[in-house]
Amino acid sequence: MRQTSLRHRSSLALLSVLLAALPCGQSTAAEASGAKVTETDVGGVEAPEIPLELAPEIARDLVVAGYLRALSGLNSEGSRAACFQLAGSQAKYRLGNECEIYGELFVGKQLASFADGSTLSANVMFSLNHATAYNAGDHGTDTRVAQAYAAAEKLSLLNGGAVWAGRRYYKREDIHINDFFYWNPQGLGGGIEDVAVGGVKVSLAYFREDNQDQPIKADRYDFQVRGLKTNHHGELEFGLSVIPASGHVATGGDSGWSLTVQHRQSNLLGDGWNKFAVQYGVGPGTGLGSTGPLANTTADKRWRVVEGIYAQLTPQLGGMLTGVYQKDESPTGDQSWISAGGRLTYGLTEHWKLQGELGHDRVKPSAGATRNLTKLTIAPTLAMARGFWSRPELRFFYTYARWNDAAALAANSSTNTAVASTAANGIFAGGNQGSTIGLQFEGWW
Repeated sequence: MRQTSLRHRSSLALLSVLLAALPCGQSTAAEASGAKVTETDVGGVEAPEIPLELAPEIARDLVVAGYLRALSGLNSEGSRAACFQLAGSQAKYRLGNECEIYGELFVGKQLASFADGSTLSANVMFSLNHATAYNAGDHGTDTRVAQAYAAAEKLSLLNGGAVWAGRRYYKREDIHINDFFYWNPQGLGGGIEDVAVGGVKVSLAYFREDNQDQPIKADRYDFQVRGLKTNHHGELEFGLSVIPASGHVATGGDSGWSLTVQHRQSNLLGDGWNKFAVQYGVGPGTGLGSTGPLANTTADKRWRVVEGIYAQLTPQLGGMLTGVYQKDESPTGDQSWISAGGRLTYGLTEHWKLQGELGHDRVKPSAGATRNLTKLTIAPTLAMARGFWSRPELRFFYTYARWNDAAALAANSSTNTAVASTAANGIFAGGNQGSTIGLQFEGWW
C-alpha cells in the first residue's frame, strides 16, 4: 500500500478522533433524540441508533457511529503478536486473533424531509487499518473512504422503498466470531431498495466495482427479495447476482452468476437469531454475491453452506456458533473448506466476564494432503456489561494455535500475515504451533 507522511498524519488524526469519540458516543446514547440512521454497518455490526446533537443547527438530524479494535502482544518466540489462519480458508476465528488497529467512523446527515414522510440523506464512512503483527512489513497505515452515498428513502412512489447511489456496504451478511462476510454485494453503484411488493421487499442494484482494490472493473447486477414469512419470527431471503462477460472485456472469462437462499430466525431466547444460507455460483459468480475472479469460465463452480446461531442463554451466559462447508470445482483442481467454531461469554460480575473461543478449519485440495488448524483463545475481559454484545471491552487474552505439516507447506510465501505465521519457513518453523499473549480492545457506538 502507498504511504505518504501526510497520509500517515491523517491516519493518526482519525485514530485520535475515534478514540475521543468512543466515550462521547456512549454518554450521548441514553439522552439522544431525533432522527436516526439504523443501517450504518460499522465493523460488520448494525450500529445502535445514536443521533448526535453537537449544535442546534449543524448537528440536527446528524448521526455519528463508529467502530474500533486494536491488538498488541507478544508471541511465544519473543516478538510482536502473531495471528493464525489456515491457508485456503476464507476466514479466521477472531477473538485474540486480529493483529491490527482497525477503525471506522460513519457520519450520516438528513438533508431534507418532505410532507409525504420521505427523506434525503448523505452518508460517508472513513476507515483506517494499521497492521501490528510481527510480520507486517513496513507497518504503514491505510486510510480510505469506505462509504460515500446518497439515499432518498421512504418514497411513496416505491411503496416506502429507497433510491440510492454511491459507494456502500450493501446488505452484507456475516458471522461475527470469524468475521466471515459470506454474502457481501457491497460496492460502487446505485439502485432501488426495499420496495414493498406483496408482503416482501424487493431490491435491484447495479455495481461497477466491489472496492477500490479490485484490479479490473466489472458490471454486476444484484437482485434481492427479503421478508418472505415462513414461520413464527422466520423469513426467507433470496439473492441473485449476474456478472455478464460483456462488462469485463479482455479477461478471457465467461459470464457468471450466483444464487443465495437464506432463512433467518429471529427472537431466539430474546434477541437471539439463527441464519442458515445455501449459495451456488458459476464463473465470476463464485464470489457468491461479490465479484469472483473474472478469468473464471463456466467450468468454475462454488457451493457453500453457512450456519450461524447466537443466543443470550441467561443474563450471564451468551454465545455464538458457526459452521461452514464450501466446495470449489475448477479445471485446475477442486478444493473443499470446512470450518466449525464457537465463542462463549460468561459475566462474572457486571463489568468482568470470561470469554473462550475455539475454532477449527480444514482444507482438502484434490491434489495434496489435507490441511488443518485449530485455534483456542481464553480472554478475561473488562466490559461495560455482562452480555455477549456489550461494548466497549478490553480483553486480556491468551491464544494458542496448532496446525499440521500440510498447512505449514501451503503457507510458504503467503502475503497474508496470519497465514504466514503458520509457514514451514516461518517464525514457528518445525513446531507447527504458536501462541500470543496480549491485550485486545473492541468497541462500537
